[in-house]
Amino acid sequence: MIGGMAPLADAHDPRTWRTDVAHLDGLSTAAVACDAKGRIVYCNAAGENLFGTTRDQLLGRGMIDVLLPEDHRGGGQEVFNHVLTGAAWSGRLPMMDPAGDLRPLDVSATPLRRDGVVVGVLFVLEDASADTASKGRQQRVAARLARLARVTAELVSAEDMESVTKIVISQAADAAGATVATLMRLVNGDTLALVGVRAEDTTIAERWATFPLAAPTPAGDSIRRRQPIILTGRAEIDAKYPDLESAAPGERTIVLLPLVTGGGALGAISLSFPGQRKFDSAEQEFLRLLADTCAQALDRLQAIDDAAQRSYKLRFLAEASAELASSLDYQATLKKVAWLGVPEFADWCSISLLEDGDLRTLAVAHTDAEKIAFVEELQRRYPPDPKAQSGAWNIVRTGRSELVPLVTDELLEAAAVDEEHLRLIRELHLRSGVSAPLIAHGKVLGVMSWVSADEGRLFTESDLTFVEDLAQRAAIAIDNAQLHSQTRDAAAHLQRAVLPDRLAEVPGWQFASYYSPSGRTEVGGDFYDVVPVKEGVALFVGDVMGRGVEAAAAMAQMRAAVRSYLAVDPSPEKVVRRLDTMFATFDYTQLVTLVYVLADASRNELLVVNAGHPPPVVLRADGSLETISEPVTAPLGLARQDRTAFRVPFNVDDSLLLYTDGLIERRGEDIDVGQSRLAGTCSTLLHGDLEQCLADLVEAVRDHTREDDVAALVARRVQEA
Repeated sequence: MIGGMAPLADAHDPRTWRTDVAHLDGLSTAAVACDAKGRIVYCNAAGENLFGTTRDQLLGRGMIDVLLPEDHRGGGQEVFNHVLTGAAWSGRLPMMDPAGDLRPLDVSATPLRRDGVVVGVLFVLEDASADTASKGRQQRVAARLARLARVTAELVSAEDMESVTKIVISQAADAAGATVATLMRLVNGDTLALVGVRAEDTTIAERWATFPLAAPTPAGDSIRRRQPIILTGRAEIDAKYPDLESAAPGERTIVLLPLVTGGGALGAISLSFPGQRKFDSAEQEFLRLLADTCAQALDRLQAIDDAAQRSYKLRFLAEASAELASSLDYQATLKKVAWLGVPEFADWCSISLLEDGDLRTLAVAHTDAEKIAFVEELQRRYPPDPKAQSGAWNIVRTGRSELVPLVTDELLEAAAVDEEHLRLIRELHLRSGVSAPLIAHGKVLGVMSWVSADEGRLFTESDLTFVEDLAQRAAIAIDNAQLHSQTRDAAAHLQRAVLPDRLAEVPGWQFASYYSPSGRTEVGGDFYDVVPVKEGVALFVGDVMGRGVEAAAAMAQMRAAVRSYLAVDPSPEKVVRRLDTMFATFDYTQLVTLVYVLADASRNELLVVNAGHPPPVVLRADGSLETISEPVTAPLGLARQDRTAFRVPFNVDDSLLLYTDGLIERRGEDIDVGQSRLAGTCSTLLHGDLEQCLADLVEAVRDHTREDDVAALVARRVQEA
């Protein structure tokens, strides 16, 4: 609505328009109204004088055809279409006067509305060729400069990139009278990315999404020279940039404003005007001010974004490190790490490990689940080439990271196997990518990749450094987990190899064992066994001082040695004496405690030798308890000494308990207290399933807060069937 004017019933009937806009008749400035199809429906007297013809001859004719010469009509139509969207426009257009000469006109075009709907355009036209500017013209120029000033003020307070873009391509363009406006940012020092565009041609955004700074373009030249570039007229544009597409047919004027701060070039603003536009000194100064203010806004937002990114990356690394340290299940952990960066750092993440010569994807995170399935199908149909000179396999071969700041269509074409492959990878909308090898101890374990599908998020060298740091932490966690897994598996194999899978079955006897290793290797230095011999049954429990695989290996040697020696002669004195000889001969450095028992049912007795070990316990059939505390000699490996066997009566329904010190020891407690606690619990061995009875005893006696190996062996003598 202009001054309260609202067109009446029929927008195509000149009479209804004439009635409503009659108050414009007295204006000294030409005023012409047209309907939504561009047909003139009103012209005041000043307009008749401007065109040199009568109002009746103008009504119904096309405004653009009447106003502009043929080579400017494309730009005029562009202005008309722009105003029909509801936006006002002011600028300068040429007119062919009745004498055939071109005369510049200051033009203001305003949408006419009925019930909120644009139904036409009002043009206010003033001859700009006069030596002395009219008061109205001065007012319009002043108003345009005031609008530009307001635009620069809004840029100062803009809080994000979206706001800056909207101000530049909308408000600044309208204030300057441009019909096409673009904002471009310099990324990675050598590429211009289109941040925002306003134009009728919707393909501009796609064609110019990104392009090299070195390419022969007005924007690139303006940034490199750090000077504004003004191209006036189609002839000059075509001469200097023959490959540059036109925003509209006919004459154009293009202004390029470089965005430069003390820190360097940031990008450029491009404004395109219909016709051959001239800018006076005041307008040029305000355009420079617009560029400077926009550059400062971008620089300020970039600094804020950099600070936020640094804070985010530090937080990300802290959270990722915590996740990586929280579990030895690296597959589950890597999935959590991948999701930590989506979508804040990237649109998706993929982590692959090298296994048996193949790269196996362990973790994929993406905001769109369908995209994950799409990529999996794409990789199935087009598996990565192990010989490719870029990508995951190249990173594995070289151990070097890869940064692709901008994924251009040329890169996609080079990577595609065929047209169908190219079509599919284009659907992923890849815009930027960064990948780093997972390296631990000089060995490449796999690849971590992050991808952006957003034009506004292109990875930089600082992002590469961040990803390399994260990949290094992940690689160490993976290596530790794999090492733990290998150690655990080796220990488990060792345990199965050196401890009996099941105890021997001997008529007249029941046996049960319990074993619980300390630490994370799941095997320790405790050992035990039951071996049938001609004289009866040989039983032993021992403890190699120390922990881990080294202690377990020594334990394996000890168990094998005991079994070998008792196979020759099972008498306790001779078996332990031979062990003393072995220690003296081979200079073993580890101490070993051992209790060895030869149970002879025919004589109803036990022969016991104790080399520094906790004393065995005999539970009699009547419930009484006997601790075999004498004699106790020194542990194996200290010195050769007399190892005399101690004889203990042992009858049917009696039970013998052998154990290691991990069962009875507790922090800050005398060992005698632990032995008393054990003595008070042994009655559980009298009746019932022996395995369960032993498990219940251990559960009641041991210290669950203390990490130590626990081994126990119980033998119950029963009546033979």
